[in-house]
Amino acid sequence: MHLFPCLASFVSRRIQLTLAAALGLTAFGSLYAQQPVQVLDASALHPPAGARVAIVEFDDLQCPACALANPTLKAAAAQYKIPWVRHDFLIPMHNWSRNAAINARFFDQKSKALGDEYRDEVFANQPSIYNPDSLAQFTQKFAQAHGVTMPFAVDPQGKLAGEVNADVALSQHMGLKSTPTIFVVEANGKGAPFTQVLNVAQQLYTTIDRAMADTAAQAKVTVVKKSGGK
Repeated sequence: MHLFPCLASFVSRRIQLTLAAALGLTAFGSLYAQQPVQVLDASALHPPAGARVAIVEFDDLQCPACALANPTLKAAAAQYKIPWVRHDFLIPMHNWSRNAAINARFFDQKSKALGDEYRDEVFANQPSIYNPDSLAQFTQKFAQAHGVTMPFAVDPQGKLAGEVNADVALSQHMGLKSTPTIFVVEANGKGAPFTQVLNVAQQLYTTIDRAMADTAAQAKVTVVKKSGGK
């Protein structure tokens, strides 16, 4: 389980970034192309209420392939102004990703934007985070930079860990096998309700374009209804 593409976790992150620079992000991204997954339960694959289209991602904060995909996902969500729903799917062999996921949910309690910024910064700084202690140092610096005081115990009641576990259980129930697993989902469109993005660099934007076109007619109907049918 979780064997591809995160076998790359065994490879030096520095080597990965050197390859990325040499080959270009699109070419390097193809090395991390996902295998199609047979979704056993698609109940979580829909946009949040009020949205036509969204990105739904299942990731692990210690996964190098997830880190490589993250800037493209962030840029696409901002460009199209669509929700980006992130789920934790922990890789058992990783030694600090569970702590990072719990920390992210701690910052979510301050604001969802802060929690997402923490996730982005963890991905950007993966090369310097190699164990739970270095993660704790990174997290303390992040908190200080944002005026947040880290408590002695981030999750004393285990509530945040329970939320992470629930995401992992959801991923397993859906039949997912690797990270990142990424979908573009749509509501009330003429196309498929969800599409797995097998190669982020090559397929994300075109998949979103198609989903936006699929749901355009429904969006026009909604606008007409709000304007009183004029």
